[in-house]
Amino acid sequence: MSLDELSQYAPELLSLLPDKVKRDQACQQLQNGYGFSKEQAKAEVKVAAKSLAETAPNADVGTSHLSRLRSELRSLSVSEKIISATLNPDITCSANKIQKEKCLLRENEGINYPDHFALESVNERLLRYDVSIAPDIQALADVMVMLCIRPAEIKDLCISNGGVTGYAKNRGQQDIPRVFRSLEKNEKRARQLLTWIQEAIVSRVLKNPGKLDAQWFNTFLKNYNLLPSYLRKIVVVFAVEQHDAKNLSKAMTIASEALRHSSDNNTSPVQNYIIVNYRSRGVPYDQVIPFKVSDKN
Repeated sequence: MSLDELSQYAPELLSLLPDKVKRDQACQQLQNGYGFSKEQAKAEVKVAAKSLAETAPNADVGTSHLSRLRSELRSLSVSEKIISATLNPDITCSANKIQKEKCLLRENEGINYPDHFALESVNERLLRYDVSIAPDIQALADVMVMLCIRPAEIKDLCISNGGVTGYAKNRGQQDIPRVFRSLEKNEKRARQLLTWIQEAIVSRVLKNPGKLDAQWFNTFLKNYNLLPSYLRKIVVVFAVEQHDAKNLSKAMTIASEALRHSSDNNTSPVQNYIIVNYRSRGVPYDQVIPFKVSDKN
């Protein structure tokens, strides 16, 4: 079977990727059915899935599919040489253009988050949570806001001695503790809330929002007209407000710490995590004065 013929089965093959058992079964079928070696089988799954990614609705979605594919391949210990074949400069360039346009749109329109997710509301819920009672999806979302957590970080993030480890980072970077910067300023309480959520995920009381089948979490946020990507953008400004930044320099520092960006990274994209409509609870959206943590000059 040629790669062109195999690519016709890309949708079915990609649907197998999220589950490890099914991934392994797909590889086994390729090995037994077509005489491929183990490495060849994984390579063919990769190529077929890449073909599907390139037929995504737009380049931004295609890039997301390819990124997800690379993570899956690494989890299968596929060689970097094979993984590098998934890189597509044209798709990446187009995706960057789309993301830039979205960023400009957000600067012009902002994120109209509801009072339910206003800083005051989140703080009140964080204060009330009883860790002796099983958490719900609202508690999960609030703790993610509290620590500016990416879904993929939720299981591994760790707070200790004023530092945070287990965060998402570029490949090859060491897990150097980042400054603890949280809406809940008390480190012990913040660690308690984080552990509460993590234990609930391990015991399957809560699902893991870092898994690929996280539509349940997206649906929950959609009820409040939010996207998962909005949470980190909202909480950057929440952190600046909560920690009472007095000037732009301090605001940038707090924002960078909340995002757990490296202090050595001079190109840290803090300016990409902006929200132009920070508002207190109860303030109408159309009366909000634009707020930014980036300096145009």
